[in-house]
Parts: sequence; C-alpha cells; structure tokens
Amino acid sequence: MRSAHRQSASRHLTHAGAAIGLALGLAAAPHALAWGAQGHRLIARLAIQSLPATLPAFLRDDTAVDTVEALSVMPDRLKGAGRSWDHDRDPGHFLDLGDDGRVAGVVPLASLPPDREAYDTALRAAGSDQYRMGFLPYEIIDGWQQIVRDLAQWRAADAQATRSEGETDSDRRFFARERDLWAAMAIHDIGIWSHFVGDGSQPLHVTVHFNGWGDGPNPNGYTTDHIHAFFETEYLKHNVTASAVRAALPAPMAATHDISAETSRYLLATHGRVDDVYRLYKAGAFVDGNPQAIGLEVTSLAAGVGEMRDLIVAAWAATDHAKVGYPAVPLADILAGHGGFTRGDIIDAH
Repeated sequence: MRSAHRQSASRHLTHAGAAIGLALGLAAAPHALAWGAQGHRLIARLAIQSLPATLPAFLRDDTAVDTVEALSVMPDRLKGAGRSWDHDRDPGHFLDLGDDGRVAGVVPLASLPPDREAYDTALRAAGSDQYRMGFLPYEIIDGWQQIVRDLAQWRAADAQATRSEGETDSDRRFFARERDLWAAMAIHDIGIWSHFVGDGSQPLHVTVHFNGWGDGPNPNGYTTDHIHAFFETEYLKHNVTASAVRAALPAPMAATHDISAETSRYLLATHGRVDDVYRLYKAGAFVDGNPQAIGLEVTSLAAGVGEMRDLIVAAWAATDHAKVGYPAVPLADILAGHGGFTRGDIIDAH
C-alpha cells in the first residue's frame, strides 16, 4: 500500500472533547512530519492572526492562536496509535494526483464526487481505492462542514444566553455554558483541520511524484531521490521566516458557497507547483539562501495560510443558512427570536 511508504503520512485526531490544555502542555515535544511541525504551526498561527475583526473574539484572541497552533501538529503526533487508526487515517493527508489532473486516471480533481463513498466506488472500478490514492480533499471538506456546524451551534447558544426575554436566569447560565462548550469545540476542530489544509499547500502531498519522480515517463530527467522530507522540513527550517510568509499572503477571497469546488481549486493550484519543485531541485537551487527555492516554499506556505483564513471566514458566513440541534431548526429563526431550544431539548436529545 503506497501510503505505508510515505514519510509524511500521519494520524487524524477525531475526539471532539480532547483537552485543549493538554494540547498546549504537549506543544513543546518535537516532531518532524508533513510540512514539519514548524510549517504546520506557522500556517495555523498566521491564519488565526489574519482573521478579520468581523469574526467573534474567541476565534481571534491569543488563546485561540496558541491553541490552534498547538493542535495543528496533533494529527502527526498520533502516529502509531494502532493498525486500524493508522490505516484508516493516513490517506487523509495526501492525494496521489496524476499529471493529467485525475486520481488513478478516472476521477478528475476539478470535479470531485460528492462524498468518499462515491469517490472510492469510482476508484475501485479502476482497480484502486481511496486508501491507496489518498482522500485529502475530503478531509478538508469534512472538517470545514464540521466547523460550520460548531459555529452555528455557538451562535444559537450565544443568542439564548444573552436573550432578555423568554429565558430564566438559570436557562441563560445553562446556555452560556453551552456557548463556552461550542467555542472550545470550534477551536479544537479548527486546530485539527488546519493540519490538512496545510498538507494541501505542500506540492508533494498532491502528486504521484510524492517522494522523487518515481516510475514511469520522466522526460525532464527529474530526480528519483527521496526529497519529500528535505523539502518540507530541513529546507524550510533553515530558510523560511514567518515574516516572509506573512508578506506573501494572498488577498482575501470572497466567501465561498461551494466547499467542494474551492477545495478542488486550491489543490489544483498546489499541484501546479509540483514541476517547480523538481525543476528547481534539478537546477541545484535548493541550497541555503537561494531566492527561487525560498520563494517556492514561501508561496506554498502562504497559500495554506490564505486558504485556512478564507475558509474560516466562509464557514462563519455559511452559518447564516445553517440549521442547528437535533431535530434541526434554522439558526436564523433562533437569532430572530422565533423560538429556540430548551434545556430539556438538549439534555433529552437522542
């Protein structure tokens, strides 16, 4: 299985209730996988620091910055949790995209199937599957949808915690605790999701040429050496600064209404830099201080920062049309004061 040979493959933390304090306490432990810890931390920190003031303060304050940064490396630090965990989650960190922009020659990245089941079905018909080819796009899409849900639930709880009519003091205290819970959930989920957005900005995470050009046609005579870890860790460590990445950030984009299409656009743009990696490596550009090689790393990291920033803004905008609770009700109705949840609705939900 190809993913077993990826030095950059890692684990995805899924426990929504994981202790954020623990994440911060473990932040100093070293790990060097998938952009390297330095790259993932840099992307996460700059993205949160770049969020506009139109978003709630809990998403932008120093605690959010530090926590999201710490959580951004957790999917790698869970490496080796167990065979089932590893096998099911490693492929979420990459996509083996062919030079034709298709996965296994049959699934065009520009037109992704609506979910992983349909994606896997198409790949199996071609003699492959999602575990061999990777499913990074769906980690980004699924994580974003989770964040929309978290933020919508936060808005609902905030509305009921601050409502002056129709709620008792006890109810308002209950919903204030709910609001704090959803704030913690949102920060946790953004931190874990940031890792996969970051993976999506690393050119060698979205190509069949993920660690040397490999087998098959190689008309440009590109290296077959294992260059993945060097590109994303060692060269970055010695040549890239946060200030350089911050200066290269793309302008904010309009809030997307189609997360699948935007994810495809983002990963295709990253895939467009694969040839640059190999061309510069062949030319001997990856030496300390080379402006072309540094520029490629900075551009790639800045793309990850911009994408994370813009998708968080888009997630907040998407809550305007979200439903919350179970059974679900429109968030807009709660914000307008036309009903809401009771404590019993939440405590007794099943």
